[in-house]
Amino acid sequence: MRLTDEQVRSLYGQDVQDQAGAKIGKVGQVWADAEGYPTWVSVKTGVMGHHESMAPLVDARMRDGRLMVAHDKAMVKSAPTVQPDTDQPLNAEQTAQLFAHYRIQQQPPRQAPQSAGEVIRSEERLRVGTQSQPAGKAVLRKYVVTEDVHTSVPVEHDEAYVQREPITAANAGNTRADIGESEQEMTLRAERPVVGKEQVPVERVRLAKDEVVQDQPVDEQVRHEEVEANIPEPSRRRR
Repeated sequence: MRLTDEQVRSLYGQDVQDQAGAKIGKVGQVWADAEGYPTWVSVKTGVMGHHESMAPLVDARMRDGRLMVAHDKAMVKSAPTVQPDTDQPLNAEQTAQLFAHYRIQQQPPRQAPQSAGEVIRSEERLRVGTQSQPAGKAVLRKYVVTEDVHTSVPVEHDEAYVQREPITAANAGNTRADIGESEQEMTLRAERPVVGKEQVPVERVRLAKDEVVQDQPVDEQVRHEEVEANIPEPSRRRR
């Protein structure tokens, strides 16, 4: 059966089942033939939906809002693929590969009959989309920088001096006068700066990204056909 325009418009994102009812994936895109009839769909079959296999709409039907194709799941998943969100029409080589894969007899395009004195005027339409592609790599690395640190630390040290205390009758006590040589020692101490180093975590640094949407101008040329008539003056209709 041939799908209606309303059914075609509702296909995008719908579940796709094989002829036995097994789920294959979801509809990604729809392609029409030269006459404008929808003939192929891409089915997102990968785990993340980034793999789109092609499936024919010949003998396909809608059931409970799902698209059921006339082939099994394995055949669809092994079919030729297309890039996700591509806006390119299928070329002759791709179409031939699809017909061969599904063993479908390729019919030559039918030419619509033209009425006598009638020409078909055609024109190109601009289809603008987007395609994701690598734009560079952000690299996060760390390296070691040596810097001078100037600081100060208080240190203590002993200073010796001579202290004299007169001996009087009141404080002489049992002090005896002993003339001769003698020597006294005192241990003096001094502090010195001691430097140590320790490694401590101070900051977490990671890469992140934001998606920024901005308008980018597109300049392109499209062609269209003009029709002019060269009618002899005696045969020209008078307005």
